[in-house]
Amino acid sequence: MANSCKVFSTLLAIFAVLATVAAVYADSAENEGQKVVAEEQEFVWTLDHTNYSDIISRHKMIVVEFYAPWCGYCQQLTPKYEEAASVLSSHDPPVILAKMDTTIPENAELARNYTHNGVPSIKIFRNGGKTVHDYKGTRETDGIISYLKKHAGPASLEIKSKEDAASLIDEKKIVVVGIFPELCLEKIKNFTALAEDLRVDYDFVHTLDAKFLPHGGPVDKPTIRLFKPFDELYADFEDFQVEAMQNFIEETSVPIMAILDDKPENQAFVNHFLHSPGDKVFLFLNFTTDLDLFKSKYYDLAATYKGKEANFLLGDAETGKRALEYFGLNTDQVPLIFVLAMDGTKYVERHVQPDSLAAWLKDFKDGKLKPYLKSQPIPEVNNEPVKVVVAETLEDMVFNSGKDVLLEFYRLGCKYCEEFAPVLDEIALSFENDAHVLIAKIDGTENDIPRERFEVQGFPTLYMISTAGSLSRFEGNRTKEAIIEFIQTNRGTPAPSNLEKSDLPVPEHAQIQTDSMKDEL
Repeated sequence: MANSCKVFSTLLAIFAVLATVAAVYADSAENEGQKVVAEEQEFVWTLDHTNYSDIISRHKMIVVEFYAPWCGYCQQLTPKYEEAASVLSSHDPPVILAKMDTTIPENAELARNYTHNGVPSIKIFRNGGKTVHDYKGTRETDGIISYLKKHAGPASLEIKSKEDAASLIDEKKIVVVGIFPELCLEKIKNFTALAEDLRVDYDFVHTLDAKFLPHGGPVDKPTIRLFKPFDELYADFEDFQVEAMQNFIEETSVPIMAILDDKPENQAFVNHFLHSPGDKVFLFLNFTTDLDLFKSKYYDLAATYKGKEANFLLGDAETGKRALEYFGLNTDQVPLIFVLAMDGTKYVERHVQPDSLAAWLKDFKDGKLKPYLKSQPIPEVNNEPVKVVVAETLEDMVFNSGKDVLLEFYRLGCKYCEEFAPVLDEIALSFENDAHVLIAKIDGTENDIPRERFEVQGFPTLYMISTAGSLSRFEGNRTKEAIIEFIQTNRGTPAPSNLEKSDLPVPEHAQIQTDSMKDEL
């Protein structure tokens, strides 16, 4: 390796060669792609289960929107996406925008991996689909165009002067620089591969000489220099193994204390905080009245935990109002410290004082705090045929009730849930004389759901929890007859003999299903 690492004045040609090879592959693939699908009259290509794999595999880069025709957000995006596709079709190189209807049954299985957070979902497929990135730009026409133009170009740009550095290194953003005073092909290839993989989240540039850069001294060997607008402003790293570089970038990109406020430039650092490993500690305040009281003490506390699997965020309560509501909290409870532990367990202290932060966090680390559970209030009256379950009653009503329980996970405002509600009522009435069966429902957005037990990716979702200890997910058509048959097949107690067969159709070969509990979502 030492023999291969020597001074070489045409080092940057290596990057050009790699880019050229990729471009040749892309041109060839796109020409071949024309044979796969007839020329589109519309600028947005239509993908489905018959052409999806072929088209994705033949392009270096293609952008796909997964949508549902009934979705209002998708309808709002459509004209903007189409206009962006029209403009980007003339870009050099052209950027292809496509779409897939997720409501077509044959498409649903393909789309499932890309719609965990709902629709519309926009993904950037690269290198024939070998890598897939989330689209992280705006949903306005100009934003889509500028974002995709940037990501259609080289993953790393060249710095050959201080003027280039001033133009390419934004002091408000995280920028990763590959400095190569020596030729080392393996390190160049690894850096290029990493830049391609992480380009959605970070800006990458490369140079032969560190003298062009705004911070840091000269280097005499290949070095990664990460610039950031917080803490120590830059950090150097010399290990060019891909995994080591990625870990360095991810760890160094998280501030000692991220700030959540109304400044757009801080949002990227909040995202790095949210995607960081380890426990996440949130302190929400009224910035107008409480910031000066808490900020320095909280920063000092965060600094003492740096490198100890804990990351910290200081948030303005009004800006973070939706985040608080998501966790079942509200702005009336600030100052509020909240911990989301690595295992998903949550802890909270409302109306906290500056001098009690350190002691409370130590108690968390020592395992002395009671976990916080997001739950709706326990109903004072619960006498309808379909019983209401909340997070605080889930164990008692479902797992420890001694009954076979059909549990619906629903969301308020979901039209499919609303359409299913009268069906569930009829099912509950069919079992009203069966003391061993409980029909129940829980709001899946307002209550914490144990993910190690239930896989809930949409609403409504139905589970059967039997007295035999098995969990079975209903996958059929949501008709009264089909669900009653599902209950009878999976129940752990025998059906009472005095019930009408017409009410409770039992399959010919009914038996208790003993499925294992589902993995985490």
